[in-house]
Amino acid sequence: MKSVIVVGAGIWGLSLSLRLAETGWRVTLVEQYAPGHVRQASAGHTRLLRSSHGSDEWYARMARRAVDGWRRLGERAGEELLVQSGLMWFAYREDGWESRSAQVLKNLEIPHELLEPEEAGRRFPAFRGDDLAFVLWEPEAGVLRARDATLAVARLARAAGVTFVRARALPYGERTGVVADGEVLTADRVVWACGAWLPGLFDVPMKVTRQDTFHFAVPRAWASPPLPAFCDYDLSAYGHGDIGGAGMKITSDAEGEPYDPETGSRQVLAANEELARDYIGRRFPALAGAPVLFSQVCQYALTADAEWIIAEAADGVWLLGGDSGHGFKHAPVLAEYVADVVEGRAEPDQRFGLHERMSARGLRTSGLPATRRTP
Repeated sequence: MKSVIVVGAGIWGLSLSLRLAETGWRVTLVEQYAPGHVRQASAGHTRLLRSSHGSDEWYARMARRAVDGWRRLGERAGEELLVQSGLMWFAYREDGWESRSAQVLKNLEIPHELLEPEEAGRRFPAFRGDDLAFVLWEPEAGVLRARDATLAVARLARAAGVTFVRARALPYGERTGVVADGEVLTADRVVWACGAWLPGLFDVPMKVTRQDTFHFAVPRAWASPPLPAFCDYDLSAYGHGDIGGAGMKITSDAEGEPYDPETGSRQVLAANEELARDYIGRRFPALAGAPVLFSQVCQYALTADAEWIIAEAADGVWLLGGDSGHGFKHAPVLAEYVADVVEGRAEPDQRFGLHERMSARGLRTSGLPATRRTP
């Protein structure tokens, strides 16, 4: 039986472990905390699941398949993991990112509509859309219960025979193994899917920032569903209505300050709360002054071009990362893709390599060569 060590029990590591265990691998999953721990990015309350990705068909196609993947996982777990609320994109220009997304959705025959702002506004108890050109509506998109989903996949992985080891892992030289709290574990393959901890172990083209999330206390009419989730691409904001009593979520997707996942404060910043308040007051005027019900500090581990890292650092040693912002929703389908890569049946797309990355603004993030940093 082939063996693999997966480091990191976030949604990517868990989903891959489940997939490999169910296809005949002996899987050991090493995690320094526990699935769903507050310091994991996957432990957030929710994540959006949408197919729009601008002009990129690869991600859109995968996200569409992930809808069915999450439904099946929910059925297996016996709980609702995907809240199918639908999702709206607020577009300020006729020829912007939302228009390119709509064309891809049309090409892939993914359900969508272009709505007038007034029509879209009727889906909310109160809405200001006079600054919008149109709204892109994805009726089959929705919201994932992120922490619940992470814990559910962990339970399925245990049932499939995955061995969980609670330890802090370090690379084992150039060999396919890890040093787990001083004990050497070896396997045929090692996959490092340790999120914000990856740059501390390997030279990778990614950085870690903090993103503060706020949930506001709102009346019953602001629950999702029927309230749709929403994204404001140009203003780098997104959110959804109340789900499970946690309040209405408003989060800024603008790049936050550098963050250390080990020592970084878990206290949200007052300036970020003001940004969230400004947005909710602008788009949903009736909620101006709504109190914060609860808040979280979420760490983003992201490459400059927002493309993932799926790359072999050494023979049999694979790195997965850079998934913050749009990786969680893909997990069930991505696990199939990465399993094929790890098993040698497929090569990862070159976009996911350890090459230098450049953002739309020309900022570079280098990560070559794929040499490990000294622990």
